[in-house]
Amino acid sequence: MVAGLGWRRLRFRHPAQVVVAGFAAAIAVGTALLTLPIAREGPGGASVMEALFTATSAVCVTGLVVVDTPSYWTGFGEGVILALIQVGGFGIMTFASLLVVLVSRRLGLRARLTAAAETKTLGLGEVRSVVAGVVKFSLVLEAVTATMLTLRFALGYDEPWPRAVWLGVFHAVSAFNNAGFALYTDNLMDFVADPWICLPIAFAVVAGGLGFPVLFELRRRLRRPRAWSLHTKIVLWATGIFLAGGTVLITAIEWSNPATLGPLDTPGKLLAGFFQGGVMPRTAGFNSLDIGRMDPASWLVMDVLMFVGGASAGTAGGIKITTFAVLFFVIYAEVRGEGAVNIFNRRLTGDVQRQALTVVLLSVAAVVGSTVVFMVFTDINLGRSLFEVTSAFATVGLSTGITADLPVPEQILLTALMFIGRLGPITVASALALRPRARLYDLPEERPVIG
Repeated sequence: MVAGLGWRRLRFRHPAQVVVAGFAAAIAVGTALLTLPIAREGPGGASVMEALFTATSAVCVTGLVVVDTPSYWTGFGEGVILALIQVGGFGIMTFASLLVVLVSRRLGLRARLTAAAETKTLGLGEVRSVVAGVVKFSLVLEAVTATMLTLRFALGYDEPWPRAVWLGVFHAVSAFNNAGFALYTDNLMDFVADPWICLPIAFAVVAGGLGFPVLFELRRRLRRPRAWSLHTKIVLWATGIFLAGGTVLITAIEWSNPATLGPLDTPGKLLAGFFQGGVMPRTAGFNSLDIGRMDPASWLVMDVLMFVGGASAGTAGGIKITTFAVLFFVIYAEVRGEGAVNIFNRRLTGDVQRQALTVVLLSVAAVVGSTVVFMVFTDINLGRSLFEVTSAFATVGLSTGITADLPVPEQILLTALMFIGRLGPITVASALALRPRARLYDLPEERPVIG
């Protein structure tokens, strides 16, 4: 009895533990469903590894695949993948909190804490309205995007209306949740110069990657930018810089590449450069160009964009642009010899700086260590290994074409990276910690030599 009570207290000591358990449970259910014979085209069911990898990629809204989605999975299998993407995008705990609201019309303290851990909200009193707002906004934006895509597939490509609706809904949900799953063998390469397909998907990706706190604030204070919070200002400025920078760099590098932008006219090159270089590495795995035939310099640029990712509390992955911005301003303040770190007339606290540094260092360790494993145990070169590992950890889903041919141990490693990358190093670490430790005394200060 005592042991049971101890386990119960341990299990609910930190909301992050419930978040991790919720994602793991969703992956387990998705794996089981995808192994059913009804989920796969042809005789028999998918192997456990194929189902596990696909379920993890869907729940963690990544988009990496080891089998061809449209030809390998049946309509049932595609439906399971779509449901896993939607659940992963909402966040397991956000979705559970919504159910509590609908059933009981109120949230308990534990449920509020759990939802706060997933949605990154600051006040417990805001959680109920935020959870409902997350779902409403997500469904509305997905519906608008799905409508535009459906019309284009039906009227522009002569798809039957039922098929066009399914294509529209699937790609809209996949786009808003930054998943990158597509129902075409070559992803979106057939639509590289079609703005009626690329731009709605790009808009949904950017909106999902901004994060729900930013979207809510823009809705309330769109015409009062001076009243925007520091978080919103950082996200919008950094998003604009990375979108423009990625577009310019990838377009310039690939402009004359006969395997990518070379055959396109100027408007097509600009559209493809924006779609593939500016939007998709931030972090949705759609590709309108053949990633495997891009210049290695483009891979490196995309590695950086993928690693940084999108904003917190959204559907994007990476270390988050707020984390990157905090460290940038820390370096800026140190170079200038300033005692405090200031951003947009606000001073950053020390704990924010330490959290940003911790996230970056843990993420670098995960990416570098996994890349070394790839290079030691396979014959894949540095460029492709780093790209694949970064894409998995940042839950992007772009690939140079090596995922399906990887040995099982490396596929398992990518599966673990997607799981860790979606939840974040800090969340995973805190979920595994038995209890926080408080130091009751301070040690004497001493300064080591730096540099």
